[in-house]
Amino acid sequence: MKYKHLVEEIKENSQRFENKNAIYYKDNELGKWKGVSWLDFEYRIEELSKALLNYGISVQQNIAIFAENMPNWIIADVAIMRVRAVTIPIYATNSKKEVEYVVNDAEVSLLFVGDQNEYDKAYELLETSKYLKLIVALTKTIKLHQSNNSIYLEDFIAFEPSEQIETELQKRYYECDLKDLASIIYTSGTTGEPKGVMLDYTNFGASLYAHDYELNVSERDISLSFLPLSHIYERSWVFFCLHRGIEVYFNQDPKKIVEVLKEVEPTLMCTVPRIFEKIFAAIQDKRKEASPTKMKLASWALGVGNNYYNKHKRIAKKVPLLLKLKYKIANKLVLSKLREVFGSRIRFMPCGGAPLAADMVSFFHSFGLNIKCGYGLTETTATVTLFGDTNFEFNSAGKPIEGSQIKIGHNNEVLVKGPGVMKGYYKKPEATAEVFDNGWFKTGDAGKIDEKGNLIITDRIKDLMKTSGGKYIAPQKLETALITDSFIEQIAVIGDQQKYVTALAVPSFENLKKYALEHKITFKDVEELITNNQIIALFEKRFEELQKEFSKFEKIKKFTLLPKSFSIEAGEITATLKLKRKVIQKKYKELIDKMYSD
Repeated sequence: MKYKHLVEEIKENSQRFENKNAIYYKDNELGKWKGVSWLDFEYRIEELSKALLNYGISVQQNIAIFAENMPNWIIADVAIMRVRAVTIPIYATNSKKEVEYVVNDAEVSLLFVGDQNEYDKAYELLETSKYLKLIVALTKTIKLHQSNNSIYLEDFIAFEPSEQIETELQKRYYECDLKDLASIIYTSGTTGEPKGVMLDYTNFGASLYAHDYELNVSERDISLSFLPLSHIYERSWVFFCLHRGIEVYFNQDPKKIVEVLKEVEPTLMCTVPRIFEKIFAAIQDKRKEASPTKMKLASWALGVGNNYYNKHKRIAKKVPLLLKLKYKIANKLVLSKLREVFGSRIRFMPCGGAPLAADMVSFFHSFGLNIKCGYGLTETTATVTLFGDTNFEFNSAGKPIEGSQIKIGHNNEVLVKGPGVMKGYYKKPEATAEVFDNGWFKTGDAGKIDEKGNLIITDRIKDLMKTSGGKYIAPQKLETALITDSFIEQIAVIGDQQKYVTALAVPSFENLKKYALEHKITFKDVEELITNNQIIALFEKRFEELQKEFSKFEKIKKFTLLPKSFSIEAGEITATLKLKRKVIQKKYKELIDKMYSD
């Protein structure tokens, strides 16, 4: 299959769509959304491309972007690609140490930054890194140190390009090759130092082609981007939107997502399970507070929705006339109001990054929220499997997308082959060799394929725990079941080489305080609240209820409530919110040991 080069696609779309807006951003001073037309988008890319050439950037040189989501992020990304250089994304939440590792490993001499915090971390590296020479600030709000090593984007592009630069830019554009490296994306390193995943334009081209085949979208669609562009999931989705002429709104403040959803009312949006888990918990709480009449109406409407969507539409079965009439009433009174959490126009939402409990997927589909669960990794240019429009199974991650192949290998490991699979790990030939088996990429995830061809992920192989009694525990399976509870914000299951399973749980402090007030439990601070006997009893009861379907050896026997959340800053979770189990076990060793001291 001959794929189209991403850089060529974007340039052609600027001529095709011209004055149609490509991207949007929120002007905080005016409180309004502003669009950037395709022509302006292309002009800004060209300007920055010329500035990169003026600075002396060579073919396949590594350039990093250390910033939160914003239009200039994607402009810088495409400009880097336009001059045949390589984009190195760095999470805005990364620590100075993590940034330093990437900068030195990738030998980055030029770094784009997005805000003051990122700039300050990067500036310190000017003294310690032998590679970093220039920091380009993507926003004017950053206060730069007086230095020849820092410059605003406006000043970086403020020069009159020579005929030589114009010619060189054209030359590089026409010499763009699908075998060129497009990006090196450093994994978050849950089990060791980060590895740079090398992706070329064939990888991205295959991803675009496969999604064309799998998804029903048009240039009339609107997508809201709020997950980090530093992650392959959101970035490849934004590339897909640009490829199809879908307008992309960039939300720069994740805390304002609820407000932004109402303003933008997207038709499409990439999501992660945590969003649905939080909304599910909030809906359950509201149902408990509702009057008996409203409770009865909601239950009836959801039952109708379940019958309409899950038992008919999902399996492409004809909907009976009576059910259609019931659905119209249920939709008007209840179901449409539930969907409005994501705006009134949402058509579907790809969901990945971690498993989402099957009963939760079924619940959201029962009121018409089309969640397209999938599975993928940075090493596979994101998507490997995805829900189809019909005949998908709620307990699965869908079927392989066009071009991808999957099979189950030793230890039930999921193996992947296809044009989306990476070229290897940057500067790590041994690590690359370890993850390939006769051309099949070893994902590190355990799973199975059902009789209909759906992939069901059971756990991370490296996360699997073996108790001292020889029983294997899949912690993610337990954590996914428990995190649905409205009183549990985060949870880390412990049990490797131990006589039984325990857990460190971070409560939802907002819901816990509310419960305490309702039950007249007095406390002076969170530390006192989580040690209260009534609160401990509440969690014991909830743990028992949530673990009904698990075997006795899998169940959490003891738990400890923590007074503060696991955080990226403390190094306990990755930028993609995955638990760093080794860090957590080391940091909370004393509390863990206490649970096994009896």
